[in-house]
Amino acid sequence: MTSDEREPDSPEDVVRVRYGARIAAVLEREPVWARDFDDLAYEGRRLFGELFGTFLLVLAGAGAAVLETATHGQIGRAASVTAPALTVLAVILFMGAVSGAHLNPIVSVAFALRGDFAWRRVPAYIAAQCVGAALAALVLKAAFGDVAYLGATVPGPGFTATQAFVIEALLSLGLVSTILGTASSAQNIGPLSAVGVGAYIAQAGLWAGPVSGASMNPARSLGPALVSAHWHDFWIYLTAPTVGALVAVAAAYILRGPGGGPSGSRAAQGTLRPPSVEHR
Repeated sequence: MTSDEREPDSPEDVVRVRYGARIAAVLEREPVWARDFDDLAYEGRRLFGELFGTFLLVLAGAGAAVLETATHGQIGRAASVTAPALTVLAVILFMGAVSGAHLNPIVSVAFALRGDFAWRRVPAYIAAQCVGAALAALVLKAAFGDVAYLGATVPGPGFTATQAFVIEALLSLGLVSTILGTASSAQNIGPLSAVGVGAYIAQAGLWAGPVSGASMNPARSLGPALVSAHWHDFWIYLTAPTVGALVAVAAAYILRGPGGGPSGSRAAQGTLRPPSVEHR
């Protein structure tokens, strides 16, 4: 018996011989963008994208509140709520293809619940988002001092914690619904999804910002709270967005059925290759 004809020496070899060709055939049929996402060589790039994108978001969102206090109101509320919205729009456009531009723990969890994003990637994404938010708060503290608790989100004057909780949950429901909806193949609007998400963030801040600060993002609230050590009512901004996201996932199931389709998965995961290569 030649060396090529020898029986496999171990159970692992048996599995490799018996199923190797079958696994290779499955991987060959898998879309290129999906194979790229399974390649851990890109994972660091994706995590850096989430860190960098969240850093820019919190820098604009918390920074607007800091500068409004530092300049004695020269930055109006309209500017302070549209700044993070425009930042999110820009970040989705310039790096959404790398990581999916979640920028928000509840978005990562929602995509995972929909089957568009692997659960094993969620903890690292959330960690990267929280680190980016904390770095933004540190930059603001170094530049302006501990002004306005570095933009920490708290219930507005005259509003109760219960009112802030309800508003944050409802705003988060709308935000995650917008993200999941524009990512689905039913709408198929591609880069215009960035406009939809940015527009929602702006309008949410305009009508509800005075009640709760319109955070809709546990990482955005965590960064300033952590650096300024101001944890007043932080529980609202951790739990209410989560509740809103869970309801949004349920609503998405009612509206469009289960997730996991190509369009939603590409939106959640990003693709590092241009379409001309992706579809070869």
